[in-house]
Order: sequence, then C-alpha cells, then structure tokens
Amino acid sequence: MDTSAAIVIFSVLGAIIIGVVVMIIKSFASPKRIDGIKKLTKDGKYQQAEKLAKQVIAKDPRDYIAHYLLGEAYYLDEKYDLAFIEYKLVNQNALFDGQIPEVPFRRRMAELFKRFKQPQEALKEHLLLTKMDPQNADNYYETGKIYEDMNQHGNAMTYYQKAATANRKHSKAHAAMGYLLYRAKQFDNAKREIDLAIRLEPNQFSNYYYLGRILRESKDYSGALKALEKAQRDPEFRQRALIERGSCYMAVDHMDNAMAEFEHAIKVSTSDSNQETLYARYFLAACYEKSRNIDKAIAQWEKIYAKNRSFRDVGAKLQEYKDLQSNDSMKEYLTSSSQEFENICVKAVRVLGYEAKKTETKPFGCIVYATEQKGDNWMNVRQQMALIEFHRVTEPIEDTVVRRVHDNLKNNNCGKGIVCTSSSFTPTATKFAENRPVVLMDKEKLEAILSKAGI
Repeated sequence: MDTSAAIVIFSVLGAIIIGVVVMIIKSFASPKRIDGIKKLTKDGKYQQAEKLAKQVIAKDPRDYIAHYLLGEAYYLDEKYDLAFIEYKLVNQNALFDGQIPEVPFRRRMAELFKRFKQPQEALKEHLLLTKMDPQNADNYYETGKIYEDMNQHGNAMTYYQKAATANRKHSKAHAAMGYLLYRAKQFDNAKREIDLAIRLEPNQFSNYYYLGRILRESKDYSGALKALEKAQRDPEFRQRALIERGSCYMAVDHMDNAMAEFEHAIKVSTSDSNQETLYARYFLAACYEKSRNIDKAIAQWEKIYAKNRSFRDVGAKLQEYKDLQSNDSMKEYLTSSSQEFENICVKAVRVLGYEAKKTETKPFGCIVYATEQKGDNWMNVRQQMALIEFHRVTEPIEDTVVRRVHDNLKNNNCGKGIVCTSSSFTPTATKFAENRPVVLMDKEKLEAILSKAGI
C-alpha cells in the first residue's frame, strides 16, 4: 500500500471515529442538559432554565422535549405568550411517547387556549382529557364551563352531571348545576344543588350569593339576607351581595335599610363606572324616588348618566324630572310628605268641583272619596259621589289601574272616577276609559289643576 492510499484510509477512519465520539458525547450531553433544565425549573430558576433550553434548541430545533420544557419555564415565569408559542409547537409536532407527560400537557394547553380567547380549541383539549383521564371529575367540569361560556347550557349541564357522577363530592359541579337551574327558573332544584355544594364546601362563600338570589326569587327574604351576609366574605361577590340585600329590603318596603345597603355597595366599589356600581346607584335613586327625595334621586341619576348615557332608563328619568326646578307646583306634588300630599290632593279636588269626604294614603299616592260641591239648587239635586285617585309616579298608568278604579266605583257607591297622574297613560288605558265614567288627567292637566289650586 502506498503512502497516499494509507493517508486517505486513516483520514476516513479518523473522521468516522471522531463522528462516533461526537455522537456519543451528544447522546450523553443532551439528557444531561434536559435534566439540568428540569432541575432549574423545579428550583424556581426560570430564566436560567429558559437560557439552557434555548441552547439545546439552537443545536437541535427538533428537540421537542426541550421546547416543552422551555414552554413550562415560560409559563411558570408568567410569560404566557411565549409559553403559548412553545406549547403549540409541541402540540403540532411532538410524539407523546412518555417523555412528555401528555395529560398534564393537554391540561396546560387547554388553559393557554382559554387565556388567549380560543374556547373552541380549549374545548377540544378538555374533551380529549375526558377520554384520556375519565376518572378525573375536573375534566368534565372544565368542559362544562366552556360550554356554559358558549351559552350551550344543555351541554354544560350534561358535563357538570358527569363531573358529579365521577366525584359525588365535587362541590363546584353541584354549584354550577344550581346556577344553571336558577337561570332556568327551576328554583327548588337549584336550591337543592346549591345547598349540597355548601355542605360539601362551606367556606366557598360565592355559593351563598347564588343561594341568596334563589331565596330572593322565592320571596324568602329573611333567608336571602342571611345567605347574602355570608356571601360578603368573598371579595369578588361583596358588592353584588350588598346590592342583592338592598333589593330584598326594597321588596319588603324597608327603604332605609335598602338605602344603607346600596350606599355600602357604592363605598366598596373599585370603579365608578363598573356595572355593579351603576346598579347600586340606580337602585339607590329608586329608593330616593319612592321616598319622595327627588333631588337626591336626580343626583344619583346624573352620576350614572356621566358614566353611561344609555344605562337603563336614566336618560328618561332625568328628562321627566327636568321641569322640577322651574315648576314648583309639580315639585311640591312629587316630593311632599304623605300628610302634605293629602292636603294637596284635597285642594286639587276642590278645583275639580268636589269636596273631599275621606282620604286614603296608598303606595302610588292617594285616593279621595268626594261629593260634588253644593250649587244654588243643591237641595233639589242628589249629590254625586266620586272616587278620585292621585298618582305620583313616573311610569305610564296601565289599563289595569283604570279597570280597578272602574270596578271600585260600584263598590263605593260612586258615579264617577277620576285618575290624575304626574306621568301619562298607556294607549290601552286611554281606550278602556272611553265611554266609561272614568276621566283620565295626565301630567299637563294635573299641572293646570295644581296651578289653579295655588300649590
């Protein structure tokens, strides 16, 4: 063998040996580096773990174990957008052969999909998890939550039931079923599920909030108040619980207590423009309106209007009461105390040509039973009785009110009925009064009467 041939042979053999040595070194070095990434992550040294993982990936971009560990370090380092990129890459390319734990991976993948507003993709992951890990009730529960967020309440209920079947003590599943049943107005069934959730996890105070709402709908206001008191221990539900408590007091006409709850709800607010705060102000204004403290009601409506001009009927309320500053008679009519209001009604009755014989205070205002004023020939004419109602409300008077007045005429030996209101009448109310002995007087006519009465 000549020298040149020997050199070539030895060169080739040397290259092969070097290649084998490099491969052997890499085969030992790569697992060592992977173990290093895991240890750094476990020790909370996320940035060092990220750096080492990037070094591994730079040498082998197809090392999906390194991509997975990089994503895990990013996630724990709260770099969710970067974690999402790595996890999606692994999801699209990796073979789950045991080196990447698939069930925890898919759980984390679903969480990232939800975080980045991709519910359909998150749903796919959770549905897969229910097949891979069917004994885990959380997989069914999370699937139900996504369906509920997508307003697919039937599917949501199905998966909540599966969660409760997999784990009878899964309090969150029972609470979720209770809330869905509440929304479907199946209050008895809803209460049963919420009660069970509370027994299973008594310190989950959000459940008391939903129990309070169920009891309020069932008109068990005392029970609702107790449940909502406990619900306030959850900071997330404190403001809403206070608003619900105020609504309970409003329902039983305890306005002072209701106002105290709404004022408290406003004080604990973290934002003047969030929906809960606006509702607290709205209901507080309603209490002021019912209590005839219109100036304070207007102040609350104005604060709401400054934050949200389209909030419920606030714009209409402000429009209805805008004349109060210039119309003293209507302001007196709307804001006076019960006794003062009765005196105003008696004066208005005289303008209508009647003399008041009896007055009755009502939630809507006042009823006056009156006789016609005596004329020159009063001895020869039988005086006619009239039933006159005065309403100080902002909503249009419905036909049900007019029908009630008409039905009460005969019962009270009255030949005529008159309904006066600070608002207006619905078309059906106006139509019913036609050709019947009931006269309707809207806001404009009432203002004229009050003016003549010297109010």
